[in-house]
Amino acid sequence: MARIANVSREQLPEFEPMFQLLEETMGYLPNNMLSMAHWPELLKAFGGIGATILQQGRVDRGLKQLVAMVASTANGCHYCQAHTSHSAHNLGVSREKIEAVFEFESSDLFSDAERAALRLAWHAALQPNASSDDDFMALKAHYSERDIVEIVSVISLFGFLNRWSDTMQSDLEPLPAAFSESLGLRNMQLPTS
Repeated sequence: MARIANVSREQLPEFEPMFQLLEETMGYLPNNMLSMAHWPELLKAFGGIGATILQQGRVDRGLKQLVAMVASTANGCHYCQAHTSHSAHNLGVSREKIEAVFEFESSDLFSDAERAALRLAWHAALQPNASSDDDFMALKAHYSERDIVEIVSVISLFGFLNRWSDTMQSDLEPLPAAFSESLGLRNMQLPTS
């Protein structure tokens, strides 16, 4: 159960365009956004940075969601793990690939470029200093510096969201909850080495 009440959507008419965009792209309005609305300036700023990082840029949006999923799992955030798996699927990532994301190092479903991005997500989310020069050498073999900035931006955005959503105990919405449950995500974990 959420630790603070969500602000009702009806009390936030100035955010209706943002809410409609979220519903169009995600299929629902995330409860964590409604808890942020207690500080409207935060919601406005977060909505802008979130849309920039996740909706714009050159890195594939499905890969961005997988990066966010791996980072969220490393941080132990089930709320964001459910959201990102559902969003990845909505963006065309196969269910099989989502189920195999925690085996990205060995699964044939992932390219070397995807492995490099997911490895950085895992390492940086565990502890920022766990990311290494080797991680960046692997990234630079496949991505421009601009692309790397996008990937690190996703990891950083979800560092905030993971802490917000699980600290506030945001109630998981039915669509991502059902998708996550169908995958058995709560039982999946990243490798330990």
